[in-house]
Amino acid sequence: MPLLPIRGPHRSAVIGACVSSLRRAPLLMGLLFGVLGCEGRPPPENPGPVNPCPSGTCGGGQVVRPEGSVRIAAFNVHRLFDTVCDSGKCGGSEYEALPTPGVFDAQVGRLASSLTTLDADIVLLSEVETQVGLDALQARLPEFPHAVLGETGGTASVDVAVLSAFPITSVGSHRDRVLTRPDGSTTRFSRELLEVHLDVNGKEVIVFAAHFRSKVDDDPGRRYAEADTTRTIVAQAAARAPKALVVMGGDLNDVPGSAPITAMERDGQLLRVAKDRPDDQTWTYVYSGQKQAIDHLFVANAAGGTYVPGSFRAAREGGGGFGGSDHSAVLADFLPSP
Repeated sequence: MPLLPIRGPHRSAVIGACVSSLRRAPLLMGLLFGVLGCEGRPPPENPGPVNPCPSGTCGGGQVVRPEGSVRIAAFNVHRLFDTVCDSGKCGGSEYEALPTPGVFDAQVGRLASSLTTLDADIVLLSEVETQVGLDALQARLPEFPHAVLGETGGTASVDVAVLSAFPITSVGSHRDRVLTRPDGSTTRFSRELLEVHLDVNGKEVIVFAAHFRSKVDDDPGRRYAEADTTRTIVAQAAARAPKALVVMGGDLNDVPGSAPITAMERDGQLLRVAKDRPDDQTWTYVYSGQKQAIDHLFVANAAGGTYVPGSFRAAREGGGGFGGSDHSAVLADFLPSP
């Protein structure tokens, strides 16, 4: 759908997206609350002490960050629910968590502390329930004065969001787009596919924050349709802005070689930037003892920006996960067009 300009520093004109630009508070450290894993998956195995490796490649050599590059990260924060029970069924075995204020603050504090270590300019987030959670996280991250939430409006929905060191110029929504499964049936995106345009020192950068259908009560056709349509949407954005850096990322809930990820890479319009790293350095999630790369970053080949070779890395703590989440963060450096 067409992009709409932001009309003020705090709210976007786009339905379902809230933009905030806040004064910050100091960092608050704490521990994460969350017994359930991502959408019912188990918590990370052997989380271990905080020991992220964002400045290197988690086992490989360090790549020097080029001058003028933009560092973009994607991170599933793992069920960041606020302290209000919207569904009327919260806690215990219910889907919606209901943390106490202290537990909520501790989760936000640990997430913020870990995000700071990435030294990212833009972060694509997954699983933020409401604007309250995004505001709380942003308040502890003074390096990100700009933020937008892709709110779907569903009760207890976990949504995508973007944090940015650079001004947001416009926001686009794709949630209402009709998708077609391989069997011909139709569906829609599970969450918002959030399109955010940024002014990075006078250069245009376009990012897409995504979170595809999970494998809990699986609907693989829907996840494939999300991937296939996302490739088209991102490629079209690159064609409209040939001088822009165009990057898409998030928790896509599938691994390289799967039908959805293969669809993303079809025709060479998008580059999965982790392709130049060994498999033992790109995994982001542990399920039933298996290490899986389900969080991804893609760059549009037809646009003006480029990926810095070898700069992709997965930031982990101990045996896996990051910032108390059951997912690692992924990040890479990109160079906007001259």
